[in-house]
Amino acid sequence: MKKVLIMSASTGGGHNRAAKAIQEDLELKFINGEPVECKIIDSLKLINNFTDKVISRGYEKSAMYTPEAYGSIYRLSDTQLVSKNEYKDNPLISLLAKKLKTLILEENPDLIIGTHPFPMIALSKLKKISNEKKVHSSSNKISEEYSSLFHWNEEPVAVPPLISILTDYTVHSTHIQNEIDYYIVGHEYVKELLVSEGAEPERIKAYGIPVEKSFLLNRDKETVLKELNLSTDKKTIVLMGGSFGAGNIKETLEELIQIDRDFQILVITGRNKSLKEKIEKKLANYECEKNIQVLGFTDKMNDILSAVDFIVTKPGGLTTTETLLKGVPMIVPYYIPGQEEENLDFLSNCGAVIRVTKKYTLSVLLKVLLDHPERVELLKKNISSIKKVNSAQNIANLSKEIMENQDFINNNK
Repeated sequence: MKKVLIMSASTGGGHNRAAKAIQEDLELKFINGEPVECKIIDSLKLINNFTDKVISRGYEKSAMYTPEAYGSIYRLSDTQLVSKNEYKDNPLISLLAKKLKTLILEENPDLIIGTHPFPMIALSKLKKISNEKKVHSSSNKISEEYSSLFHWNEEPVAVPPLISILTDYTVHSTHIQNEIDYYIVGHEYVKELLVSEGAEPERIKAYGIPVEKSFLLNRDKETVLKELNLSTDKKTIVLMGGSFGAGNIKETLEELIQIDRDFQILVITGRNKSLKEKIEKKLANYECEKNIQVLGFTDKMNDILSAVDFIVTKPGGLTTTETLLKGVPMIVPYYIPGQEEENLDFLSNCGAVIRVTKKYTLSVLLKVLLDHPERVELLKKNISSIKKVNSAQNIANLSKEIMENQDFINNNK
């Protein structure tokens, strides 16, 4: 039986969701009459729970409360000051590489897929120095890098083919490692970004960012809106800020309330319970003609996005992908500097988003969309032209092809 490991990390919701989507399709595949076994590994937990919490929660807190600082770190780490393939020297990467070496020996996977760059850097380090061991073993020469991970007498660990999934519509230098066999990206624009950074075109597949099959299904609009205490006869606007409720949601809601058009609002606060309580408390003492409903974390975005007319949100990789797949016009008044800013650049270049600026306020833009349906249809047409369907299925097909080719090579040695 063939085995695939999917390396993820809990920094934002997109990496784990993409991993689950790939697992879902891979487990439907058969090779030599046997099903493919597929495991998702939270890579940061391999080091220890403390490190996992520090990095995962650190990302969430910095994105929510100090987004400019996060953006500065993101940009600095993507400059020529930190050249490609240099992240392998990081002590955390070396520690994770040791853990991954043990994992590979225990699991003996035929393929490893990564939805986060961190474990892929560690695996690339492992693959690089294992290859060095093979080359230099006859001369008894060994690098300090090798000796830090292995004893000289140990057999080199056989790192299987590596597939890296980019879960944003941009490229960061952490993604680019010489040992990666294939990259999966969200669009042809992102493929060209990778090529311009030195990746080989034939190793890049513009399949799109994978989502679970269940997301593509939905109940009828009337049922969903009624359950949310919303009218079926009015335009509905969703206001949200990703899984942890980031962005200026309270201020944006205030602006939406003041717009002199007839529509209803669904505010989704995600896992940010404090934000939900504050908004509900404010609305309880607020006179407003608009129907406003507040929802915390939900796993029904497949239903909600199929029932609403617009979404006002930040452009996270997962949010962007799901919104494109559902064909919902997106209005972006805020974003976390870094990859979300670059996601917004991608959407803008494709004519698939309405971007709020200092002059072109949310009020100005939304009024035009509500008063001129032809503008909405143009947006939807552009969205339809760039969305990618069957991403997880295509990744599963590529994975099967890689493993079957490995069998062919091994049988003909």
